[in-house]
Amino acid sequence: MSYDARLAELGITLPEAPAPAGMYSPVVQVGDLLYLAGHIPTTARGKVGSSITEQEGHAVAEEVAHLMLATIRNHLGTLDRVERVVKVFGLVNCTLDFVNIPQVVNGFSKVMIDVFGDAGRAARSAIGAGSLPLGVPVEVEAIVQVRT
Repeated sequence: MSYDARLAELGITLPEAPAPAGMYSPVVQVGDLLYLAGHIPTTARGKVGSSITEQEGHAVAEEVAHLMLATIRNHLGTLDRVERVVKVFGLVNCTLDFVNIPQVVNGFSKVMIDVFGDAGRAARSAIGAGSLPLGVPVEVEAIVQVRT
């Protein structure tokens, strides 16, 4: 089954690929690797452990995954050229005492694994941050290998 068909099977409709919010490219391809800039949610704002619950943060990370998939599809024309998700770097805007950072970033990872199967299971870092751009609760960047 194609990855694009898998999205439909999962009931996922991707949003439009987000435009960059600054002077950068949302994706740069070097050979068979896509370097994806940090993606953030469209509307969610707040700090996990304070105004955002862990479960809400998980859902925000899922939204960020959908936005990143939209960027990949926009760049490649299809998700079917994806070989594997290589590396994920997740940042969670959270209170100092919030320690379930990996569980929040799991929202992003779950989407990638649901869509790409084992090829979506990446090496990953999940880091807590005191602040993120525009006050968002989650930002994720990734490296994805593709067929050229």
